[in-house]
Amino acid sequence: MSAKPSKAPEVAPQDMNAVRAAKERKLHELLAAGVDPYPHVFKRSSRLAPLAEKYAHLKDGEVTTDEVAVAGRIMALRNNGMFIDLRDPNGKIQLFSHKDNTPESEMKKLETVDIGDIVGAKGIIRRTPRGELTVNVKEFTMLSKSLLPLPEKYHGLTDIEQRYRQRYLDLIMNEESRNVLRTRSKIVTGIRKHMDALGALEVETPILHPILGGASAKPFVTHHNTLDTNFYLRVAPELFLKRLVIGGIADSVYEIGRTFRNEGISPKHNPEFTMIEGYHAYMDYNDMMDHVENLVQAVVKEVHGGLKVPYGDYEIDFSGPWPRKGMLELVTEATKIDFLHFDTADKARKAADDLGISTPPEVNWGQIVEAVFAEQVEPTLIQPIHVTDYPMDISPLAKTHRSNPRLVERFETFVNTWEIANAFSELNDPKEQRRRFDLQVAAREAGDEEAQMLDEDYVAALEYGLPPTGGWGMGIDRFCMLLTNSSNIRDVICFPTLKPKK
Repeated sequence: MSAKPSKAPEVAPQDMNAVRAAKERKLHELLAAGVDPYPHVFKRSSRLAPLAEKYAHLKDGEVTTDEVAVAGRIMALRNNGMFIDLRDPNGKIQLFSHKDNTPESEMKKLETVDIGDIVGAKGIIRRTPRGELTVNVKEFTMLSKSLLPLPEKYHGLTDIEQRYRQRYLDLIMNEESRNVLRTRSKIVTGIRKHMDALGALEVETPILHPILGGASAKPFVTHHNTLDTNFYLRVAPELFLKRLVIGGIADSVYEIGRTFRNEGISPKHNPEFTMIEGYHAYMDYNDMMDHVENLVQAVVKEVHGGLKVPYGDYEIDFSGPWPRKGMLELVTEATKIDFLHFDTADKARKAADDLGISTPPEVNWGQIVEAVFAEQVEPTLIQPIHVTDYPMDISPLAKTHRSNPRLVERFETFVNTWEIANAFSELNDPKEQRRRFDLQVAAREAGDEEAQMLDEDYVAALEYGLPPTGGWGMGIDRFCMLLTNSSNIRDVICFPTLKPKK
């Protein structure tokens, strides 16, 4: 569904200036005639899509006596404005202005009209002999005079980056772009609808964090002038959400909101992204696998009407149950090496080197396993799968695994080689949490910019008691990519992060 406009010749600056000058002249003509080219309001009788539905029964050539008032943007002009293609966010209609049905004063206004203008029109609705739903214009109103030309109609924007930098222009010209972002809204609404039906309470937690925590990631740093204090833009809402469960505001809480990580930009990474995180008391990561699966299936059905979704060269089948396989098990299957046999990072590093996967000398056993998994396993995970039982080294907030103390009860859900969800049996032992934080602090002092900080208040909150809790998070942007067949995360974000123009 992502828009892929073809190449078209660039408009030369001198041509752009000439077009703008012509539009400015028409603007002055309107002002000289006492016409406000930017009036305050226009009362429509209907949006265009409902109008098309209401009059779908009209036969070719049939004329009604019904008067309507419509408004939208002019996308095409023919025969000196006799025929105008008008579009609003819902649909389109044709305006017809002719001396037989349009007063001379209104016909005169057509001389000031250009493609791109936003106009209103009142008149009688009919269907032309060629089957076009049309308004015979009796009254014509300029609502917003455009001063810049739209891109060439049949090719759209020629510069892909310009589509993201000037998203408003992309949306004017590309129906596929509009549909992708509308689908995104439907997806978010579907997620919220599913969570609310479960009885989960939607909450809001701070974006400005005094202490970095909740995920292993590089933060953005900002300064509060009044407090003369630096804050971090949140890398995850996790620790605040679990505080709410401790406080007993509800057994299940969730938040949908922006999260920020000061890391690279790629087709599936944007520094500012949207995620949902949820925490559910008296549950564990097995329950969270069921929960994520059910939620994803519910939203896929709502958006696509079924559970099979085309993406690129594949058809993703979201019907369940999805496989559940351990990270170490998958690594062993792919490499024929059982990394659980290595009791030191050096031994694991040697095995990774033999596979052609180099890792820095300071990384731990879990990070090496993660690197091998990313290289050897992730590219094979096309259909939905829950990858379970991660190394403790890379999971400081997850509960120790019931059968192996080197692992934690954590899973990530993969689709199309991407991780779309991450979940734990939440660590609720305050002494163990402090020990894990201390390890993170040591790693941070050793140079790991992604390691978490010691959050004393969170440890204190745990000391009041967090019930057994399952927690999960899902990246909404990647989920939207999957459900809209979009190859770049920028396609599903209204205003993605871009390098500023100089």
